[in-house]
Amino acid sequence: QAQLVESGGGLVQAGGSLRLSCAASGIISRFKYMGWYRQVPGKQREMVAEISMGDSTNYADSVKGRFTISRDNNKNTLYLEMNSLKPEDTGIYYCKAINIFTFWGQGTQVTVSS
Repeated sequence: QAQLVESGGGLVQAGGSLRLSCAASGIISRFKYMGWYRQVPGKQREMVAEISMGDSTNYADSVKGRFTISRDNNKNTLYLEMNSLKPEDTGIYYCKAINIFTFWGQGTQVTVSS
């Protein structure tokens, strides 16, 4: 059973930056997939950024050029660097990881004011 714990969310003004972290209880190099998702109340959770075992990455069109997903295998931590934040980036951000099962973190709130 893997445990994922997100942190780093908060309140920032438009144009600001945040760095989210997802600490895994397991060894993240064993996950074939890790990603960041966000959800706004009343809307479906959407993929923001994802990274494969081979380090290939994919981003939602809305965040391309502004967000960067990365991982530190030595620290067993996944990161999401968010720059040039916009009010529409507001939401709860969740960490997702897959080995033979799918795991989700508890989420961390990101609020961007205009």
